[in-house]
Amino acid sequence: MRGWWQELAGLVLPGDCAGCGAARAVLCPRCGDALSGAGAGPVRPAARRSGPVGLPGVHAGARYEGAVRAVVLAHKERGALPLAGPLGTALAAAVLGCCGGAGAGAGELVLVPVPSARRAVRARGHDPARRIALAASGRLRRAGAPARVAPVLRPRRRVADQAGLGARERLENLAGALEVCRGGARVTAGARIVLVDDVITTGATLAEAARALRAAGLGVAGAAVVAAPADSFVRIRSATRTEQKSCE
Repeated sequence: MRGWWQELAGLVLPGDCAGCGAARAVLCPRCGDALSGAGAGPVRPAARRSGPVGLPGVHAGARYEGAVRAVVLAHKERGALPLAGPLGTALAAAVLGCCGGAGAGAGELVLVPVPSARRAVRARGHDPARRIALAASGRLRRAGAPARVAPVLRPRRRVADQAGLGARERLENLAGALEVCRGGARVTAGARIVLVDDVITTGATLAEAARALRAAGLGVAGAAVVAAPADSFVRIRSATRTEQKSCE
């Protein structure tokens, strides 16, 4: 009941911009631009430059700071459900990045959201990653890339709250925590699987999700998130003149 009431309230009640607080705007144009996907790129966990073992290549749609951070939290923790659309735009750009910008001719994309703990879903009234994934898949289809969402991962056991845990502690906390639900391999057969989540920090959650998929015999094309810390974006160094000459 909480979910549909939040959805209705978000549509009919005026509010302030979730990113900057501008009056009477769910999301102002400036904050919307921060989630346009223009800054999408490859990322590595800042705490461990090589990332945890088994972490697939990850792309992020925006930097997790300022307005972007505020919008992610407003959607995730305060139930601002209409923000799933803009967040899905950033996620769609990250998905295309991790798949090399592949469009309609490259086969079906299946977005597999990282599941939230059941108690968190009950407390929030919704599953943030799944809702954003649905918005992203719609955006991808409109851009000509066949995409759908397949929530085939589920928690296998309870885990401790990740807040305050370091990289090693998160890996230990999540080890063996996820599994593919019955029939998961069938519904994703023949498609390129992309793991999706809202934010990456240490990479432990995505690494565990990838492990669970591989354990079920499923391949992982990559992972995509809405946002990542600014210092986790991989700098792509342009060739110097000397390097260019050596290639001629």
